[in-house]
Amino acid sequence: QSDVAKGDVSGLIGMVGPNVRGSMSITFDEALALTIMERMVGERPEKLDAEVGDMVGEVTNMICGSAKRDLAERGYEFGMATPIVVSGKQHTISHQVDGAKIILPFMCDEGLAHLEICFDK
Repeated sequence: QSDVAKGDVSGLIGMVGPNVRGSMSITFDEALALTIMERMVGERPEKLDAEVGDMVGEVTNMICGSAKRDLAERGYEFGMATPIVVSGKQHTISHQVDGAKIILPFMCDEGLAHLEICFDK
């Protein structure tokens, strides 16, 4: 599978534990990222900027934190790194492990988001 992101801005977070290593990312179309930002702060940015990047990083952190709790209930313990945010057309996402990549698309009126999960086991 290609490392080219399926959108315009991505948050990526690494996860490492005693018996598992991997990462999770969420990629947004620009229009969707701008709409989320508008709904959070009440004003729509004109373009992807540092504040939108901060929002993408925080959303990535929230989603991964939720997944971490769910996986802990199933016996998978791991720590999370600080999210990395990458943007631009055709940017790439490097998961740093060779495991299978699961991609979950989410569609709404404002655009697409893709959640990618990759673990070494």
